[in-house]
Amino acid sequence: MTVRRCVPWPDPVLRKPASDVVAITDDIRALWTDMIDTMDAMPGYGLAAVQIGVPLRLAVVDCSDARRQAVRMANPEVLHASGQFLEHDEASPNLPGVSAVIRRPRAVTVRFLNAEGVVEDRDFVGLWATSVQHQIDHLAGRMYFDHLSPLKRKMLIAKADKLRRAK
Repeated sequence: MTVRRCVPWPDPVLRKPASDVVAITDDIRALWTDMIDTMDAMPGYGLAAVQIGVPLRLAVVDCSDARRQAVRMANPEVLHASGQFLEHDEASPNLPGVSAVIRRPRAVTVRFLNAEGVVEDRDFVGLWATSVQHQIDHLAGRMYFDHLSPLKRKMLIAKADKLRRAK
């Protein structure tokens, strides 16, 4: 089990779009395993490679009750988003101690390379859809708080800074 360190906000890697994965190799599979270990240790519902300082378009998501059902994705992209929305409280280990309610499409269809290197289209609904969209945002250099108004975003980052300084 390898738990990786999450890079702290405002590390520049969190704002740069990640690079596409060319092929699914043993190194990529090992990185996914580390990402799942890291996600489970947080605990969280998903993790993007950029969150641990690796600028590749890799993500893992596991919103199952029992866990150990993580979906491994390379180069994920949303093909379709529903017109219905849900709100979930979102957070990030890169900016600990704060969260915000974010409104996202209730369901999405996502295309990605799976662990076998095969292109897969999969539907995600509810918390799974929220987590997948959250990870895809990370891979594009966006944070969940970018969905907030400028004032709310500023207040959230200030609160996180205050918490970090108090430690």
